[in-house]
Amino acid sequence: MDQFVTEAKNFIDYISRGVELAAALVIAVASAEAIIKVLLLLVRRGSPPEAKNEIRLTLGRWLAIALEFELAADILRTAVTPTWTDIEQLAAIAALRTALNYFLAKDIEKEASADQRRAERAMTSASVTRQEP
Repeated sequence: MDQFVTEAKNFIDYISRGVELAAALVIAVASAEAIIKVLLLLVRRGSPPEAKNEIRLTLGRWLAIALEFELAADILRTAVTPTWTDIEQLAAIAALRTALNYFLAKDIEKEASADQRRAERAMTSASVTRQEP
């Protein structure tokens, strides 16, 4: 029975390392994508100001997903060999993830509202332009 428990712990450790690797890959790919988009913005000076926000929000979304993977890996590790250090680390990551998701959601909501207001202004000005003889 002890050998089974040891093998199960080893298996879960491998899974948690794989999940951490997935998080690292998400961060690497998202960062590379953001860098490429920023470089393209620098080359194309005529890009709309919203393009910067879109890059920031997209990168933030990917980082939030990577943080979810990190949290999953920590949960796996903590479930097998819980120590107070692991539990404290898990609590810190959960708090950080929650704060990041909260502020990211607020940013997305703010940007969506701004986009909606711009669209409404565009529709209003188009309507006024059509009504003028």
